[in-house]
Amino acid sequence: MKQSATQAQAILNFYKNLSPGFRLPKGMELMHPFTNKTVWSLVEAFYKRYYSDHDPRRFIFGINPGRFGGGVTGIPFTDPIRLQEVCGIANDFKKQAELSSVFVYEVIEAYGGATAFYHDFFVTALSPLGFVREGKNVNYYDDALLLSRVEPFMIDCIRTQINTIGAGRIVYCLGEGENFKYFSKLNAKQQFFSDIIPLPHPRWVMQYRRKKIREYIDRYVETLRSAVSP
Repeated sequence: MKQSATQAQAILNFYKNLSPGFRLPKGMELMHPFTNKTVWSLVEAFYKRYYSDHDPRRFIFGINPGRFGGGVTGIPFTDPIRLQEVCGIANDFKKQAELSSVFVYEVIEAYGGATAFYHDFFVTALSPLGFVREGKNVNYYDDALLLSRVEPFMIDCIRTQINTIGAGRIVYCLGEGENFKYFSKLNAKQQFFSDIIPLPHPRWVMQYRRKKIREYIDRYVETLRSAVSP
């Protein structure tokens, strides 16, 4: 049975109603781009362009938004350059590249382009909101106090996306280390998904395996194409 709302409507409703009721550890700041009117207009344009249908997607979970990618544009792994030049959505943000975004859009190109990729996948994160301390990105698992406070929010976000956007039983995890370890442990308790398929994190590839980037792009595309439908 198809949902009455389009995928775009369900996704936008999810982001619009995010309610982070947790307290951050001292010295930490929250990145909540969806409260910015300019960002929200770009987010609306993006999801209406690529998700205005009722077709199911396979979910890809990252860690949490970074300050040069999703923390700016509101769209996971999409910096202002890729948003404008690849997705065709003009924006006035500083055209600064984010390493993870560069890699992800290389994968997207190899997959067949943005239209084909976003028809098949919905990219999200364990925490759809990001964290910064002293001007640097913080991953949700970097700080034990942060994790203890943000975990209920992340559980609620995953459950909401399953119920309203429609995640399948098999999902992908970007990051084969701490993100996959935590996600697997959480899933064992909550029984969200039957299988979580890990992939190397884009930033790790760009920082430590850049000379072999083609191999990792091919690995991504092969893995994404071999999964069963949602």
